Amino acid sequence: MKFCDLTNKVAIVTGASRGIGKAISLQLANYGVKIMLMARNTIDMETLKELIISQNGTAEIQTGDVSNYDDFLKTITNTLDNWGKIDILVNNAGITRDNIIMRMKEDDWDNVLNTNLKGCFNGIKAVTRPLIKNKGGRIINITSVIGQIGNPGQSNYAASKAGIIGLTKAVAKELGSRNITVNSVAPGYILSDMTGELNDKLKQQMYSSIPLGRFGKPIDVANLVCFLASEEAGYITGQTFNVDGGMVMK
Repeated sequence: MKFCDLTNKVAIVTGASRGIGKAISLQLANYGVKIMLMARNTIDMETLKELIISQNGTAEIQTGDVSNYDDFLKTITNTLDNWGKIDILVNNAGITRDNIIMRMKEDDWDNVLNTNLKGCFNGIKAVTRPLIKNKGGRIINITSVIGQIGNPGQSNYAASKAGIIGLTKAVAKELGSRNITVNSVAPGYILSDMTGELNDKLKQQMYSSIPLGRFGKPIDVANLVCFLASEEAGYITGQTFNVDGGMVMK
């Protein structure tokens, strides 16, 4: 039984080719959403598109870099050309370029901020007019618990994810009167290719910081995104929701 009805809604998901973005795209499609997949990796997106279609879903792809506003406008245009409207934007694209602050290159700072934070700004700016024309919609930004607590060697990533939380609150206040909700989701440690490569000792150390004693799964994030995209979440805006097994309690 599906806990919310998203049939015939139209969504753009950035960073859709793998990980959390892939899980979000698959779950939204499972709830009846038509998905425009946006990422830089065309091959992985084509594979995901075929998977969604094989499960009776609907998807198209748009190769692009979220840090480039013109690329985002092309994605908006392509989505409108295909389905005539946009209901949901999920700003998920993100990168890391880790190093301690003394050794961090300026390019590594700029690239992370441009993709993670400016990419969110570009998506929100580009989608706002179509959502207003649609008389409402949902913007969901994927941040991180690192934006709340910081992490050694990730000053650029932490700054970008903290910025997304502030951006979410500001835009929620701007767009609330237009029936557009804006929320963010902050994953903690989520199973991925990277966590799969960790040794058992390091995993146990990480587990000890999580009350539930395990890593989350991408589907855990995807399920919350689906709820925030639904009519059931229509009175929720400007909030940040942690999906972290209790790692960060406020």
